[in-house]
Amino acid sequence: MTSDVLAPDADSLPDETRTPDAEWWRGAVFYHIYPRSFQDSTGNGVGDLPGIIARLDHVASLGVDGIWISPFFTSPMKDYGYDVADYCDVDPIFGTLEDFDRLVTKAHDLGLRLIIDQVYSHTSDEHPWFAESRSSRTNAKADWYVWADAKPEGSPPSNWQSVFGGPAWEWDARRQQYYLHNFLKEQPQLNVHNRDVQDALLAAARFWLDRGVDGFRLDAINFAMHNRALTDNPPSETPMALVTRPFDMQHKVHNQSQPEITDFLERVRDVLDTYDAPFTVAEVGGPNPIDEMKAFTEGETRLNSAYSFDFLYAEDLTADRVKASLGQWSGAPGEGWPSWAFSNHDSPRAVSRWAVPGDEKAMSRLMLLLLLSLRGNAFIYQGEELGLPQAEVPFERLLDPEAIANWPRTLGRDGARTPMPWVRDNGQLGFSSEDTWLPVDPRHAPFSVAEQEADPAAPLHFARKIVALRKTLPALVRGDLTLLETSPNVLAFERRLGEARNICVYNLSNEDTAYQPGGSSTVLADTGRGVVNGDGSPPRILTPWSGYWARQ
Repeated sequence: MTSDVLAPDADSLPDETRTPDAEWWRGAVFYHIYPRSFQDSTGNGVGDLPGIIARLDHVASLGVDGIWISPFFTSPMKDYGYDVADYCDVDPIFGTLEDFDRLVTKAHDLGLRLIIDQVYSHTSDEHPWFAESRSSRTNAKADWYVWADAKPEGSPPSNWQSVFGGPAWEWDARRQQYYLHNFLKEQPQLNVHNRDVQDALLAAARFWLDRGVDGFRLDAINFAMHNRALTDNPPSETPMALVTRPFDMQHKVHNQSQPEITDFLERVRDVLDTYDAPFTVAEVGGPNPIDEMKAFTEGETRLNSAYSFDFLYAEDLTADRVKASLGQWSGAPGEGWPSWAFSNHDSPRAVSRWAVPGDEKAMSRLMLLLLLSLRGNAFIYQGEELGLPQAEVPFERLLDPEAIANWPRTLGRDGARTPMPWVRDNGQLGFSSEDTWLPVDPRHAPFSVAEQEADPAAPLHFARKIVALRKTLPALVRGDLTLLETSPNVLAFERRLGEARNICVYNLSNEDTAYQPGGSSTVLADTGRGVVNGDGSPPRILTPWSGYWARQ
């Protein structure tokens, strides 16, 4: 199956349709790199910063605007970098600060912006701040973490549950108190209500901004503050068939999502506004995050964007699901700007969740075409440009604490974190010369970058073409979005900016479906499943799992 991608002349675009440099992030496409699994440069089986530098040309060849790199900070790696022991240094397994500086320079030389994670809700229990805080109830950092006395009978201060299973409280004999941990017990919760803690986190942000980063993804930011009254959470009444951990059995109204978070985010924005056009995107998880996403990005004094979870754990891709997500963002004045992802380091790869067996290649094309047409920023996870499926990781090789704790109820995160396949024949697919931290899935060999470079019909070439085409279509980059009336299986919407107008149409089913937009239109890009006529117009019947962009 082939696809056609036709690009208009970018030089002919009027100046008013171009994005001002101060808002370079609006409508940007980011490539998400999980550093442990991108490229190993030392032969120890773990990816590192020099490895990223060595492979940045591949990223730049995709035409993306920037990269997001998951944590590489000093860490005991209980949660693989999201347990930070030093906010202002590089863990030796990833390299050095000098390596990071070289990475910034190389990225900028290639025209790539660089954003990194900031983890403001918790640290590692090996962070010096926590060592001091737990040493007594009277030290200078005694109130930097969330400490509380036991109930009279010795039980934890509240019924709050951790994401990774079990109570969110851990007894500490030094202080004879419990400390809060919303994730692992090795990830004690920072007391971000404390102004001194905020100042320390903002100082860490300045450290990386001074080294040239272009912004941050704020990890789990809705966990950054708690209800100081330690009120019990109410039950969620989730059916037990859907429960994988006690965390699922509560409405998390008191251990996260507190209204004071926005005041802290305004302080974060104040810092970033002193630098040259940096970008901030909030990660806001949970079953109903939209209100927080909008609150965190409202107006001009908070964050720029919020990272949507709507598709990251969805078991299927339907027109109704996409319409519901898009309908949450109206584009009204003062409303924030959304960011979208179908896969990342925390969720099973979308092509494996959504594709009908035998249709994986078609689904990978459809996913990219759809992702890059949504109003907002697009985040492409490493390997997504290859159509990479979820890897199989045997139980004895699992490292993800969530996967191990919930086995076999959930797929866990390891299958999305296995090494990137660069070549087909090398034993470790070009990622490393030695055994890798997570096993290489031999099924990934045909998906390697080198293999796809030699195949003009491969997903990699399709990804490059549509990213390049999107840059020439200002309506797709930052225009308005209007949903169009269709049959149930079809998703269609108009993107408009000034006089620029594009139609995006998708058949999200395994059946031939009739649909044709009103007026005349010329197909600019399609998934290659018979959705364009010889004269460039779209046909009346859409084949299964197909889609196109058209100019009207």
